[in-house]
Amino acid sequence: MNIPDLIVLVFIVASVAATIIFRKLTIAGAFTGGLMAALLYKGLGVTGIVLLGAFFVAGTLATSLGRRKKERLGIAEKNKGQRTASQVLANGGVAALAGLLAWIFPQHIIAWRLATAASLASASADTLSSELGSIYGKNFYNILTFKKDTCGLDGVISLEGTLWGIAGSLLIAFIYIAAYGYHSLVWWIVLAGFIGNMTDSLLGAALERKGWIKNDQVNFLNTLVAGLIGLLGFVV
Repeated sequence: MNIPDLIVLVFIVASVAATIIFRKLTIAGAFTGGLMAALLYKGLGVTGIVLLGAFFVAGTLATSLGRRKKERLGIAEKNKGQRTASQVLANGGVAALAGLLAWIFPQHIIAWRLATAASLASASADTLSSELGSIYGKNFYNILTFKKDTCGLDGVISLEGTLWGIAGSLLIAFIYIAAYGYHSLVWWIVLAGFIGNMTDSLLGAALERKGWIKNDQVNFLNTLVAGLIGLLGFVV
């Protein structure tokens, strides 16, 4: 193992320990996140870890903001936002898979980079729109009917939440630009994040409310849709 790899390994181990100590992830969730970070590093280098870390930090901060209000509304994350392994996989599994594919098929590295960034843009958009939209949103609407609905219910959106979601996608896009330089393909990342976020709301309103699928499945599907859009941007 060379020195850069050793440094990254130490960083991942320290991060896993920190998320357990500060109760941001369960033990299983922390080790799952560590494995995902390792796959992203092997496929995309340090940038892969930075993209994953940006989503995690932004999501953690958004979850912690306005917790009292969220608790009053009954929409606060359980266990004070401590994520489980299934939640970690639901949000970052597609990105980790893209990292693995980049490791195995490096000749298509640009495609895997886009898929990774797009899926994490969707995860960031979904988390920020739901967590911050519930705090700063003024009017809430059912995405299927566009009739006013209750804040926090599956498939309910607000203008403010949607804008926070776009900001989450832009965060990932800016990191992509900082790492690889500006290219028009970057806008596919933002578009993928937005569409993935809307897909999350549509699935929530149409299927999750009826109990046909659960939140982890919704999150995985919205990141999968976004990742595929990222790949589409590479193809076209």
